[in-house]
Amino acid sequence: MIVSTRGRYALRVLIDIAEHQETNPIPLKEIAERQNISQKYIEAIMTLLSKNHFVDAIHGKGGGYKLNKNPEEYKVGDILRLTEGTLAPVACLEKNTEHCSREPECRTLPMWTKLDQLIENYLDSISIADLMKKS
Repeated sequence: MIVSTRGRYALRVLIDIAEHQETNPIPLKEIAERQNISQKYIEAIMTLLSKNHFVDAIHGKGGGYKLNKNPEEYKVGDILRLTEGTLAPVACLEKNTEHCSREPECRTLPMWTKLDQLIENYLDSISIADLMKKS
C-alpha cells in the first residue's frame, strides 16, 4: 500500500482545521497557505471530505470549513479508506473484487490477510487528535 498525496494531504488538512478551528470556519485559502498546498488541490480534497460528512462547508462571506466531530472521532483509517479507496496490501484483498482462482492453494494469502488486519487495526487506532500531539 502506498498512500497518495491525496491521502496525506487530507490528513494534513484535517489536522490544520482541528488546530485552528475556534468558532469560525477556516477559509480554504488559509489552509492552503499554511500547508503549502495548492488551493485547487485542496478544493478537490475538501469536496470529497464534505460530501462524505467529514467536514461542514459554509459558503459565502465568512465561509470555510469546520470539523463536525471532535478530533478524537476522526480515525486515520477512515480518512485513508475514503481518499485511497482501499488499505489492502494486495489486490486480492480489496473489497468488491472477484475471488482469486488460486485462493484455495495460495500459500501467501494468510500472510497478506494478517498484514491487512495489522494495517487496518493500526490506522484505526490513530485519531486526528493523536496526530495533533507533538512528539
